[in-house]
Amino acid sequence: MLSIHDFPLEEVYDGTMLGNGSLGVFVWGRDQTLIVTIGSAETWDHRGGMSWTKKQNYKDIRQALIDNNPQKLKEIFATDTENTPGMPSRPSLIPIGRVEITLQPSCKLLRTELNLANADLKVIYQNGYNTEEAHVRLDMTQKGEVVVLCDHIEAVKPIPAFDLTNGALEKISFKKPQIVQRNQWNGFIQEMPADDPYALFAKQKQNQLNITFIRDKSPDDIINALDNKKPLFYDQIRKANNAWWTSLWNKVPSVKIDSPVLEQIYHEGIFKFASMTTADGYPAGLQGPWIEDHALPPWSGDYHFNINVQMCYWPAYRSGLFDNLMPLFKMVLGWKPQLAKNAKYFIGIDDGYMLPHAVDDCCTCMGAFWTGTIDHACTAWIAQMMFDYVRHTGDLDFLKDEVFDFMKGAMKVFQAMLEEKEDGTLSLPVSVSPEYRGAEMNAWGANASFQLAAIHRLAINLVQAAEMLQLEPEQEWIEIQKKLPVASLEPKQGASEIALWDGLLLEHSHRHHSHLAGICPFDVIDPEDPKWRQIVNLTIRRWIARGMGEWSGWCMPWAAMIHNRLNNGQMAEVILEIWRRCFTNPGGGTRHDTAFPGLSLIGFGGGRNLIQLDAMMGAVTAVQDMLLHERQGTIHVLPGASKLWRFVSFNNMPAPGGFLISAKKHINQPTEITVKATRTNKITLALHGINQYQATVDGQPIQLDNQATFTTELQEGQTLRIQQCNS
Repeated sequence: MLSIHDFPLEEVYDGTMLGNGSLGVFVWGRDQTLIVTIGSAETWDHRGGMSWTKKQNYKDIRQALIDNNPQKLKEIFATDTENTPGMPSRPSLIPIGRVEITLQPSCKLLRTELNLANADLKVIYQNGYNTEEAHVRLDMTQKGEVVVLCDHIEAVKPIPAFDLTNGALEKISFKKPQIVQRNQWNGFIQEMPADDPYALFAKQKQNQLNITFIRDKSPDDIINALDNKKPLFYDQIRKANNAWWTSLWNKVPSVKIDSPVLEQIYHEGIFKFASMTTADGYPAGLQGPWIEDHALPPWSGDYHFNINVQMCYWPAYRSGLFDNLMPLFKMVLGWKPQLAKNAKYFIGIDDGYMLPHAVDDCCTCMGAFWTGTIDHACTAWIAQMMFDYVRHTGDLDFLKDEVFDFMKGAMKVFQAMLEEKEDGTLSLPVSVSPEYRGAEMNAWGANASFQLAAIHRLAINLVQAAEMLQLEPEQEWIEIQKKLPVASLEPKQGASEIALWDGLLLEHSHRHHSHLAGICPFDVIDPEDPKWRQIVNLTIRRWIARGMGEWSGWCMPWAAMIHNRLNNGQMAEVILEIWRRCFTNPGGGTRHDTAFPGLSLIGFGGGRNLIQLDAMMGAVTAVQDMLLHERQGTIHVLPGASKLWRFVSFNNMPAPGGFLISAKKHINQPTEITVKATRTNKITLALHGINQYQATVDGQPIQLDNQATFTTELQEGQTLRIQQCNS
């Protein structure tokens, strides 16, 4: 599949994107000027942020909230370098720069054509009466290498971000970069105030332009590395990349949908996911490695754990790219000593782990935003992702050695915060719902539904994990499931709805659908359960009535996922179509703000053209959801398949329990479903759109009595086949 973008591509954010899990490339420009912007997921300026100390303790935070004392809260969560001249308030990824390529005067850029099968980026341009093409390749294994092949290069100029950021780097004590011309390499070395320097160089020989990014301990080390560098030939990268991407796509389920928009979302999204999160790459934050060159990245390009990082990594599970999760997991697990300190200072326990919502790659808290800092569901959510990895892969060693301890530590913090009421039920007296009311003094309450859902999911997973390890589950986990409400309900009697927290129903449109997290992603509320059906119906009615007027880009796919779990696939599809139209830019980048006014107030006054990768990854996941997802332990097959589609199919999509599921539905043909077991396990399937069928295991008929939902056990290597009968 090709992804085509027409010039002019006026801003860096509009550029066609290449990535290798460490380096991110934007290709953009207009007329005769082709710009290659280079960013990195690793160039952190680690100064600033908030050191977690005894000052950030639950008792004092709670009292400041009760006393309505904003000054006290500000003091508690102030960053270490607040108002210090020459110092940033918080850590940030730092932009690198660009290489500006001027084509000959007879040339004019027309479009880019990105082949998603092998990451070959063609730049099509007019040269007089002829149409020519250049090629841009980013090496997937040698992380710092880019090669451009073009017959009509007039001039090449590397430009450091220092010269593009309008004094932003100088303001935080960056010095002017050192310009280097050496052995036909031209470029610069940028020293950092407290971190290792980095450099960007370009070298042209005939029609080949090599661009290289180097980072080392000192400028002298960088020069030494440059002197020893042998430029790669274009054909070397082409052959290596073709092999790399062929191997990648062979792992990923093939998907065909009678919807060009959904197919494009799926294939472009998987391409960008693989480009952003390689197994040997650096963990992806809000923007992955795609950092603009003209400004410091918004939100520091950091790791936001109150949905954004999770959303960035969701596609891994049903794409089968499980190894791509490991850089993130290893980073978080490597923070355990700091997470344990956070828990000790916050709640006074020695066996807990607490992860705030926004950190850098060393787990330094960004600070200031108190509601995010005490949002402990962030920790539970990452624990859920780790456990889901185990459920899919069967990696019990990882569960035993790392994940189980992390899950228990996350729960220990919640256990210390929970209080027993007179009626014997448990309550979470101080809790937040992500970003609702920002960091105002009224941005909290008891029993936030988001937190309750996270606790219940963690408790359920802990019991299951103990069983998998043949251990006795702790009684507290079982008691929590019995005594703690699954959600805050308002009013307490009568026609109840899911509230944000006790006493507060959704007041207005909001981008974070956190009160619905019990439906998705934590999956502790079954909308079809009779005891929840009316509650969910009333809650969804209010949510719909409040509208999309304050929604951002990343929350659109989440809304589609919620509709998928309501068996409302047509609305999920419509939301994704709206998202594609309103929240993507000319180069296919996914925006935080709307591209034009009319849908949402986020960006209404002239939205910022800022990219975040969470929305694209969420959109991929929403498409996967329409084909296959799990609810309450049941695997739903084709739950979002529209009656308007003439065909839909997918092959070997992973499901929890070690199953690979395929399905094919075509108008006027019987639907077929195949389930392959990679290990012995039970599976519960829900079949959508099939009333009568025949079932076989390895060719032998089995009796399922045409049940729409059934459970069966498959031995390792066995294949269950279901074929719809003609009615």
